[in-house]
Amino acid sequence: MSAITINVPQSLFDKLMEVTAKDRSTPEHFALLALAEKLSSVITVEYLEERAKRAKIERFEQLLSKAPDVEPEDYDRL
Repeated sequence: MSAITINVPQSLFDKLMEVTAKDRSTPEHFALLALAEKLSSVITVEYLEERAKRAKIERFEQLLSKAPDVEPEDYDRL
């Protein structure tokens, strides 16, 4: 396992301590979860961008043509 040190503004640190005390966690655990969540988000965006580059509009239109041309149900309207 590796270690990093970060400087956190006092206001954020105070809030971090407040939140972790309430859920009986540790600041380290909270930061690790936040890091994992952010990495997951970035990796997902990169993956979707890469998939979009490989997309073929013809294939999309072919798949879309198979969808029924009907009005949506009331519960499925915007």
